[in-house]
Amino acid sequence: QVQLVESGGGLVQAGGSLRLSCAASERTFSTYAMGWFRQAPGKEREFVTAISWNGGRTYYADSVKGRFTISRDNAKNTVYLQMNSLKPEDSAVYYCAADSAPSRRVAISRQSSDYNHWGQGTQVTVSS
Repeated sequence: QVQLVESGGGLVQAGGSLRLSCAASERTFSTYAMGWFRQAPGKEREFVTAISWNGGRTYYADSVKGRFTISRDNAKNTVYLQMNSLKPEDSAVYYCAADSAPSRRVAISRQSSDYNHWGQGTQVTVSS
């Protein structure tokens, strides 16, 4: 089973940027669709963005379009989330997740239940 380790969270002011990284434990990662989710206190986990196995297809939640960019480097077993123009409402714990289902390598999912491997989460706090 793939293990995911996240890093890059922190405290920034509104309008600032952060880049999150998620490192996978094995190269099987390169066959998985990958997603980023976030969860704020008192709220349910929310889809942020996802990327197909080869990076050819991406999806973004409307709330982050134009500000966040997902990418992956399969040679490094790593997926990234570049976050620009951060807003206080972006504050949450951010999780990376892997979907190992072959049928969704390209037809990527926005549903958390379709992801079967999760990172530990990293806190992002945006001050106003």
